[in-house]
Amino acid sequence: MPTSLQIGFYGILTDPYVGYEQLTRVMVEKHVRIIQLRMKDVADSAVLNMARKLRPIIPAETKFIINDNPQIALECGADGVHLGQTDMTYAEARKLLGPEAIIGLSTHNPQQTRDACALLPDYIGIGPVYATPTKKIADPVLGISGMQQMLALATVPAVCLGGIDHDNVDAVLEGGATNICAVRCINASHQPEVELDRMLARLRAQNRN
Repeated sequence: MPTSLQIGFYGILTDPYVGYEQLTRVMVEKHVRIIQLRMKDVADSAVLNMARKLRPIIPAETKFIINDNPQIALECGADGVHLGQTDMTYAEARKLLGPEAIIGLSTHNPQQTRDACALLPDYIGIGPVYATPTKKIADPVLGISGMQQMLALATVPAVCLGGIDHDNVDAVLEGGATNICAVRCINASHQPEVELDRMLARLRAQNRN
């Protein structure tokens, strides 16, 4: 498995205004290193169908990740999977996908960060830093101090996410985040390339992308 992922901005596709394929092209053109397909409350067949459409758009140097479902990742030829706390276990996913697959784990509190890092995944997610409507049942908001506590415990690359937008991204970066994800401000935009450019510029200003 990869020993140290270079991430910077972590791209997530979830109900994008411009469509999944177009936002994927935008992220590829902007050299986003990881792109995750996240389709909630739809049939697995619909996720697999979309994943198969996106796979040819994403070049080898960009890593294609499927949210929640290792079986779909396997069937569409994705580079890996991101697992939540209630999804298939890391051990089961690793057995299914093999040693070269990228596997990320969500963590929402310090103990989950410790437990996840002990499994040696390729990366973890830390969040939600701020309130976010992207989950029906939201996890407790961490704030910058909670994020910092979990970052201090992380022994693998960590992506900070949850409610991050143009108004608060500087606080997240100044708080120590080196990898971030912003979902709504990009997916909800009819000009996602503009929003993504703004976010990438903030990362470059902090020398983190």
